[in-house]
Amino acid sequence: MDVGFESNARGDGLEIRRNRIFLIMILSLFAAAGTVALRAAIASHIRADFLDPLDPLHASENLGSVLGTAFAGFSVTLLVVSPLLHIITMRRALIGAASLLIIGMALVAGAGLIAQGPSILWLLTFATLLQGIGWGLVEAVINPLTSSLYPDEKTHWLNMLHAWYPAGIVAGSLLGLGIDAVGIDWRWSAAPLAAIAFTVLLLALRERFPAATDVTQGTSMREMLAAVIRQPSIFLWFGVMTMTAATEFAPGQWVDFALSSIVGMRGILLLIYVSVLMFVMRHFAGPLVKRLSNVGLLFTCSIFAALGLYGLSLADSPFTAFAAATAWGIGVCFFWPTMLATVAERYPRGGTLVYGLMGSAGAVATYIVLPQLGRIYDEAKLAAAGGAEQLAQLSGEALQAPLRAAATASFQAVMLIPLALVLVFGFIAVNDWRRRR
Repeated sequence: MDVGFESNARGDGLEIRRNRIFLIMILSLFAAAGTVALRAAIASHIRADFLDPLDPLHASENLGSVLGTAFAGFSVTLLVVSPLLHIITMRRALIGAASLLIIGMALVAGAGLIAQGPSILWLLTFATLLQGIGWGLVEAVINPLTSSLYPDEKTHWLNMLHAWYPAGIVAGSLLGLGIDAVGIDWRWSAAPLAAIAFTVLLLALRERFPAATDVTQGTSMREMLAAVIRQPSIFLWFGVMTMTAATEFAPGQWVDFALSSIVGMRGILLLIYVSVLMFVMRHFAGPLVKRLSNVGLLFTCSIFAALGLYGLSLADSPFTAFAAATAWGIGVCFFWPTMLATVAERYPRGGTLVYGLMGSAGAVATYIVLPQLGRIYDEAKLAAAGGAEQLAQLSGEALQAPLRAAATASFQAVMLIPLALVLVFGFIAVNDWRRRR
């Protein structure tokens, strides 16, 4: 189809330079994902430097709240911005995204210089909120834009694009590890990601993007709302998205903090490994969907995710940790892009509003789950130690039992989510089969 451009200085109907636009989308998602991983990689530093001195008994819960705030910002931004892209425009959204990612990273790095005492918790929360808003702006643009550029292969190209999310996770994780390994202050770890975000800003300023009205195929906000209201089954998918996203993102933010002290290596290495696995596997989503169908793929993934999280809850060595992470990685690999593609295919008149609903559902679930993980972790650790005073006296090998109990409790709590997904996707698959008969 002919696609106009936000800047019409040279006229409408010009052919889209899909490769350049796709590159900008890749870089923007890569930078946003890098910040997600980097937050997980430096979580122990944030806790030790800022949160333990404030409230050691609730430091893990506060850490979960700080990390989760990024997902809240992502959720609200995606929900609000998606149906308003025709006003905001693609270019402005990406420029804003890059700017907020840079500012958010700078505030975390400079938190100790800007604030002191209890106010530092609010500053960290605000900084991660800005990062989440930037990430939400990225997601608001790239999903409908990719579906518009490749209308006949939505699932394949969305998985291709979102393969760069785990690539960004790898980069952010390696930055956190590398900075620690060479002895540089952790506050410098965000500099390379900030440079990539700045590159996105420059490219977005120069590139000519499709007009948002063309991406939505002319569907007005009223029509999108009507399409959603007339098909209330979409809210089933909204609920399912909260579960698939929580299964993927919450453990990813928690794995380094919870496992590093009990599996004999940094837990962030598991996130790197899983992300590499996801990067490779997402390039093969097309053939898998043709063989299994979208729902069949999601059903299969749910089984692997549940097995993997159960394995992580019991992991006590590098071997058991990597084995469990393999199952979890296979499980969560296709969740996000396949869910987006499935809903886009089932509710085409929902336009960008559908993408906003789905993405915000996934993020808000993670925002809710992460503090709960922290609470479960703190409570299990205290219970295993016999109380706060006893815990304060433990160190070295004696501390391992409470830490292991806390990790087990937190991962097994999350495991219940993919177990429920097995039932949900099984029901949907049977219902689809009956309708086709």
